Amino acid sequence: MKRTKQAERVLGNLVSAIEMLQSCPEFSYLIPEVRVNLVYALPEAKTPSEVAAIDGRITVVRGLPHAAGMPRWGASDHMARLLIEVRKYDPTINAGINFKCDAVVTKVVQEYCSERDILFGCIDRSKEPAAVAERDRASMPWKVEQLFTRYGSIPRLFYEGEGWGKEPLFVALGNDAVEVASTAIEIARRCQQRTAK
Repeated sequence: MKRTKQAERVLGNLVSAIEMLQSCPEFSYLIPEVRVNLVYALPEAKTPSEVAAIDGRITVVRGLPHAAGMPRWGASDHMARLLIEVRKYDPTINAGINFKCDAVVTKVVQEYCSERDILFGCIDRSKEPAAVAERDRASMPWKVEQLFTRYGSIPRLFYEGEGWGKEPLFVALGNDAVEVASTAIEIARRCQQRTAK
């Protein structure tokens, strides 16, 4: 990929977001078994190679969030494809992050959305047609279409329920990587306060 100013801005923003997450011990609580990825797309992105993500994702090392690698173009497949699909409905969305979904996180996210008047969403994997589930890479367009059809727009925070062999996950979407990292950090801190009571 050509090193344009725009591409450099995307990578720089991702580095700032990674530093924020790594400086937040509470974020460890939100790291799921599949680990976390943080993605940021170029404005006209059509393929995962035009979406920058963390090489190797974010995991937990000695109780702290730790990025396995630096941002790289094409480092994500699943989250990159989600972002590209979402942008067909809402081109103002450029970035996303996935994190753990459990009862505590769900309650915290619902309260967070309610306070800020943010649309909260859910994808019900149990309604996924067999023809879609069985075909490789066919589920992403179906999932995003379900979100849009159900809510009339793309929720900035939504979770994907459990599916066969699939871990339930939350996704936060936003304008850039720093914005979605800030959202995840706020949710992580609230979760820690909730579980510490």
